[in-house]
Amino acid sequence: MEKSYLSSVIKQFEYYKLLGEKAMAQLSDEALFWQYNEESNSIAVIVNHMAGNMLSRFTDFLTTDGEKPWRDRDLEFENTFSDRQELISYWNKGWDCLLKTLGDLTEPQLGDIVYIRNEGHTVVEAINRQLTHYASHVGQIIFIAKMVANEKWESLSIGRNKSSDYNARKFMQEKSRRHFTEDL
Repeated sequence: MEKSYLSSVIKQFEYYKLLGEKAMAQLSDEALFWQYNEESNSIAVIVNHMAGNMLSRFTDFLTTDGEKPWRDRDLEFENTFSDRQELISYWNKGWDCLLKTLGDLTEPQLGDIVYIRNEGHTVVEAINRQLTHYASHVGQIIFIAKMVANEKWESLSIGRNKSSDYNARKFMQEKSRRHFTEDL
């Protein structure tokens, strides 16, 4: 049980990473750059922001402010990718930084204070802050992908009008402990 919180939160981050990847995989390259209007973000822009945020927050996590002087947050809201490969490469760079940092943490460090824009947070508070932030952006990615894919969309959870079938399968099984990726 030593790493119960850390193991759980890593699984949750991995789950949201996988959801984002499954949503993006259903789209053409061009669709990743589509935006509803001038004020909305494309999936490419959301990925740019998420990865930029991850790199800023989780580089030297315990020793420097999470808002790095080299970060250009405003630029994150512009499309800087030329293709899917660049987009996915940057997505993975951000996630790799985050997951490596979390994997290197120990339970005794969870109460340590880290700073984001000069405001102190316990390590747990900072991690939870980022988990909710990234989950909301993955939700945006899924929403945009679902709109763009339209009738070609393949559900990432329980399909429409499939709840009864799903529940029947689940209740035929013995009780078990939930794993975040079991429904994917």
